Amino acid sequence: MDRGLYIAASGMLAEQIRQEQIANDLANASTPGYKADRTAQRSFGDLLLANTTSGAVVGRQSTAVQVDSIETDFSPKPARETGEALDFAISGEGFFAVQTAQGVRYTRNGQFALDAQGRLVTAHGDAVLDAGGRPIAAADGKVDPRRIGVVALTNPRKEGDSLVSGTPAGAAAGTVRSGALEGSGADAARAMVDMIASMRAFEAGQKVIQAIDDTLGQAASKIAAQ
Repeated sequence: MDRGLYIAASGMLAEQIRQEQIANDLANASTPGYKADRTAQRSFGDLLLANTTSGAVVGRQSTAVQVDSIETDFSPKPARETGEALDFAISGEGFFAVQTAQGVRYTRNGQFALDAQGRLVTAHGDAVLDAGGRPIAAADGKVDPRRIGVVALTNPRKEGDSLVSGTPAGAAAGTVRSGALEGSGADAARAMVDMIASMRAFEAGQKVIQAIDDTLGQAASKIAAQ
């Protein structure tokens, strides 16, 4: 009974993590340059059950399940035209480099603006950098897309707010186009289907725990009545 409770609870915890990941994808389904995640689960080693009296093999039983990893799909997505002079999209591989309070970070979200000093910045006020790692100043409210640096990264990792960290690996092969934004990597329809499936798995774990609890309650009542 205790083993069953543990298996059901571990499955519920894994599905809760998966639901948080899916909810984040749904919330960013319209965020330019957003990269969707996928949660991978795995089970612990199986337990071989046997009859304690005869030694006959009963079969295998999983001991628990856990989240193995959360993988991010960094592949480029199609861009859409916006007509805005300060919107930029990268065609191909690479990231924009931006100067944050924590150091240089990277993004595929090219929805930029100008700050009070006329510098190209992100929605959070971080300066966008050129190929030489310098902030970019606008000329007459416009920026030549060829001035914006495109950096190749190894081992990219999401940090939130559309920012990515990683190890720079020189200039990337991608090119910058103005008046366009890369679409979000999150598919709202797929995310909704995944959320429904995850909720059903979570509810199944709840029912298992409730059934075990009812069985334990009945056993305790019968023992007390004897």
